[in-house]
Amino acid sequence: MKRFFDAELENFRSHLLQMGERAIDQTRQAMRALMDGDIPLADSVIKADDELDRLEVKIDDEAIRYMTLRGPVASELRVIVVGMKASHDLERVGDEATGIARRARKLAIEPRLELYADMPRMANIALEMLRDALDCFVQEDEQKALSVIRRDPEVDNLNRLLYRRLTSFMIEKPDTISRALELMFISKSIERIADHATNIAEEMVFLSKGQDIRHSDIAKQDTPFSASTPPM
Repeated sequence: MKRFFDAELENFRSHLLQMGERAIDQTRQAMRALMDGDIPLADSVIKADDELDRLEVKIDDEAIRYMTLRGPVASELRVIVVGMKASHDLERVGDEATGIARRARKLAIEPRLELYADMPRMANIALEMLRDALDCFVQEDEQKALSVIRRDPEVDNLNRLLYRRLTSFMIEKPDTISRALELMFISKSIERIADHATNIAEEMVFLSKGQDIRHSDIAKQDTPFSASTPPM
């Protein structure tokens, strides 16, 4: 059933989705700066991080005001709590994008390593996960949220594979160690972005079903939720 949002709650949701779009865009721009060796673009990503910080504060302020003045019912309270948690994860995504941009800036003046080509695939998967998780905030689609969670091991595996390749590369070519280490840090940032997408997806399941699936095996199962699963 489609949830009814009054004007204040709708603004709250809109600001969260706006924050999500900004986080996705900043990550894409950071990856473009890395792949193109674009220092001005990397600098613009770094400067844009302040906007995500401001949006997180705005969302928290709106949530606190709504809870204080409106006395929300259980379904509304879930929206507020989930939104606040999701905004924190999105702020961390922005931090990871900034970290990627800073490392891209350093690598832009260095000879390029062939292993750069593995990065866009990881980033695309992580950002697809993040966008799908945010879509669930509108659709309240727990099955879509579960599909996001089940993709996280794919990014983890790519991160481990890249680490192994970079380690071998450093052994074979010691002069690449500093550049390879920067790529390891970038790979880890992408893996963390996928983790934040997973966190948001878990919260979206709670929003839709009222069921906390963190630290449980539900997301690993292929069977859908029971239609009789009651909301909290």
